[in-house]
Amino acid sequence: STSGYKGEEKAVAQTISNLQADAKASDQGKLCSNDIAAPIVASLGGKKACEAALKSQLTEIDSLEVNVVSIKLAPAGTSATAIVTSTYGGKKARGPIALVKEDGKWKVSKLS
Repeated sequence: STSGYKGEEKAVAQTISNLQADAKASDQGKLCSNDIAAPIVASLGGKKACEAALKSQLTEIDSLEVNVVSIKLAPAGTSATAIVTSTYGGKKARGPIALVKEDGKWKVSKLS
């Protein structure tokens, strides 16, 4: 939920919400274009290669739930870290998601 956040923190939480929705919908196009930072997409070989890499992975994600616990913005306002809890296959985990601001939009730069 993004309701507990305002401003840039809300935008970060919305990015994570979008990531979850696009993963659940198996929409690798949106994931590679809208949710994942350009350096990651490039490291996978570009948009088409990113989509191909995610296609097989996404078939395994049907019950992923992610909840934002906290968000910390870097002083420069170009990066952020969100602490999230996730539940997948009945197992719960907690960890950080790193985000960067690209062209005015928050994108995921690292999942732990």
